[in-house]
Amino acid sequence: MVFKVKHILFFFFTLFSIVSQAQSNEQVKDSIERSFVDVYEHKKKAKKHLALEKLNIILDLSDSIQDKKSRAKAYMLRAELEIEENYKDFNPEEIKSILLRAAKIQTDINDSLGLGYNYVLQALTATKNTSYSIADSHFDEAEKIFSKTQSKDDINKLKYYKGLFFLSQGINGRAIERFENSLPINDKYQPNYLRSKVHLNLAKAYANIKEFKDAKLNAEAALRIANAYDFPIIKLQSIRIISDTYAGMDDMNNAYRFQSRFIKVNDSIYNNARLQREVTADAYFDNEFKTRYIEQLKRENTEESQKGKRNKLTSILSSALLIIISLLTISLYRNNQIKVKTNNLLLKKNSELQLAKDNAEKAMKAKAQFLSTVTHELRTPLYAVTGLTHLLLEENPSESQKEHLKSLKFSGDYLLTFINDILQVNKIEARKLAIEKAPLNLKKVLNDVVNSLTQTSKENNNKIILTIDKGIPEKLVGDYLKMSQVFINLISNALKFTKDGLVEIVAHIEKETDTQQTIKFEIRDNGIGISDEMQENIFDSFSQGSVQINRKYGGTGLGLTIVKSLLELLESHIQLESKLGEGSTFIFTLTLDKIPAETIEAEVISEEKTDLKNRKFKVLLVEDNKINQVITKKIIAKQNMTCDIADDGYQAIDYARSNRYDFILMDIHMPGISGIEATKEIRKFDVSTPIIALTAISLDDNKGDFLKDGFNEVISKPFDPEVFYQKISHILS
Repeated sequence: MVFKVKHILFFFFTLFSIVSQAQSNEQVKDSIERSFVDVYEHKKKAKKHLALEKLNIILDLSDSIQDKKSRAKAYMLRAELEIEENYKDFNPEEIKSILLRAAKIQTDINDSLGLGYNYVLQALTATKNTSYSIADSHFDEAEKIFSKTQSKDDINKLKYYKGLFFLSQGINGRAIERFENSLPINDKYQPNYLRSKVHLNLAKAYANIKEFKDAKLNAEAALRIANAYDFPIIKLQSIRIISDTYAGMDDMNNAYRFQSRFIKVNDSIYNNARLQREVTADAYFDNEFKTRYIEQLKRENTEESQKGKRNKLTSILSSALLIIISLLTISLYRNNQIKVKTNNLLLKKNSELQLAKDNAEKAMKAKAQFLSTVTHELRTPLYAVTGLTHLLLEENPSESQKEHLKSLKFSGDYLLTFINDILQVNKIEARKLAIEKAPLNLKKVLNDVVNSLTQTSKENNNKIILTIDKGIPEKLVGDYLKMSQVFINLISNALKFTKDGLVEIVAHIEKETDTQQTIKFEIRDNGIGISDEMQENIFDSFSQGSVQINRKYGGTGLGLTIVKSLLELLESHIQLESKLGEGSTFIFTLTLDKIPAETIEAEVISEEKTDLKNRKFKVLLVEDNKINQVITKKIIAKQNMTCDIADDGYQAIDYARSNRYDFILMDIHMPGISGIEATKEIRKFDVSTPIIALTAISLDDNKGDFLKDGFNEVISKPFDPEVFYQKISHILS
């Protein structure tokens, strides 16, 4: 009886060990898969030494569970790293040896898909020695395998690699054909990376045949993807190609601009400290990989010699193993039933989570659309309020009426600011904002902002000090509107939270090259300050620290949110230094391009403005709102301009066809056809008359889109009449 109990215990102990080992193997496989993901991530970020480190870990893990497929895959990935990083300098014999070793394993375990990609890498290795026929035969073998799998992704990737082959041999036409046919390209580990590589190599091929326009378009596409997902090498190469294409098109200003950007990115990637660190680490982990590779070969040779000895022992153990497997099958069947139930539960939960995610996205989209619609609808009646107020103030009202009208104007301006802030936040969240770089006078920008806030400073008895580095030139390149918004928000905030104090704006050069200046800005005040607790969420939407602050000082709580988002868009970030009761300092830097002297002279000539009263302009106003018609017509009449009014887009087309106008003011959102459609129709028979979009701008409106549709300028309602006159003057001059 005791003998039987011992055997039963031994049997169950053996069974438990086998089950535990199976579970442990699954965990190791998961670790291997995660490590492969890490290798590709390091590869995309150009961190070869980290990729090699992970490959060494994969080899150790693969050996621990005898996972030959993963080992072969690691060998192939090692070869791919070398080919991609040193395509012109790698040792083909060494890489070929690794690939052949991987191919032997893949053949033994019948891994046909892995073998297909092995042939692809062997083809690329063969091109090193210009072995065209060998490369072709390898590609043919890969094509046979991928044709059997009928996977579009694998076939497209094969086209991409053939494109690389033709590009390396200078056969640019065939390379372009293969690259273009490879899109859309997809991959389990690196879909966006491969997509950017396709565009980058298309750019190289087009540049080789001097098709600079197509080269530039593809390089810009590669750069967008590289910027979005942080692929440093692709970013660097794309910028270099864009610079070269501009040079090829004789656009030397842009060529120099991108050349400067290339130098900056190149310095950030290949600085001496990083190169030294990378080279040392590469050498170490590369040596580790080769050592493991050699040890594995020795191990397998030893295993082959011992294989015969193990055969006899294997036959003895087979009978016992069959019994154990039979019992294990029963146990696994029961476990599988439990697993099926668990999986069904997980699927149900995943479906619920996906549904919740979809609902959340719909809610966010609905919120954005709702806010966009509300702000758009509010701007239309607000145009009537601000417009009529402006006209009444110019008609010599009595002193008592003037005070009321000023209060009305202040309320209208405040409401407009609030609406604009909401729309701005919406646009930022929806990624609708784009950088619009143009020549600007930074000193004038800062002085204009300070002058516009003079009245605000007097209300709290504050003094504003503006200190600008004398080395900052008259003209730089930047986004005037977004920079002005940043300064206005920060300075007005400082004035609002400071009483009987000082607000100082400092701009000084932090770094300078031949083509760029990096300028550091500081906005300091000695106001109420911000506590450490409040600083944690001061840049959140609608955050002003506390309800009491909101009640006392007013405001939307969106200003700093907008500042932070705009600076991120301008490739900068904001820092805050503050102590409660001692004031605050907001710090950020902007890197702005310089303008060549000859360009500045040309711009000065173009800045002369036309006096609108010198001649009577004839204007077509297209507007469906009767009140807005009256207001706009009166604003136009102030400058001795006559006006025809069209109530809708169809009438506007008829008027434009039968009359000659100096310019057309076109509302966008109208019954019948929109102002955009009406403009497209007018442009079919009249391409010269300036057409200005006059619209209560919404979330989806973008100035660039309007210009593409045939408009010359965009003026958003409600507008400042002085700004309106300036834009009209600029267009007509």
